Amino acid sequence: MSDCCSSSSTKQICPECGSSCKSVDMPTLYHQVRFPENQSIVIDSYYFCPAKTCPIAYFANAGNTIPKQHLRNYQAIQNDELCYCFDIDAEQYLSALKDRRAEPIKAFVMQRTKAGECACEIRNPSGQCCLANFKNLETGQNN
Repeated sequence: MSDCCSSSSTKQICPECGSSCKSVDMPTLYHQVRFPENQSIVIDSYYFCPAKTCPIAYFANAGNTIPKQHLRNYQAIQNDELCYCFDIDAEQYLSALKDRRAEPIKAFVMQRTKAGECACEIRNPSGQCCLANFKNLETGQNN
């Protein structure tokens, strides 16, 4: 079973927008940051800023920052990607929720994750498991 959903991240506040940000591992940065910018990443403890409007993607304890525009998934972030592993965006899932056909989508992602076939650690810019995104979106719809 994939261990992408068992996270032990630390948190910091984004120096640009003040959002609460979770730590990411270095492999996430190397996969997310486009070439040639990924060649100059300084090894440090980095955090991902989830705020869509914040220009900073990652920041480090030493003050290094990486802008969202340097990410491979910059457009997906702007388009509210829900699941980076299986290319599902929030609009698609919200539509499925409205039409009562969301359960098979979520079940598919859960099955693939359980089978170890997800790659959240490198595909998701946050380095976090995407399954929580489904629950967060569903909870937001019920309020």
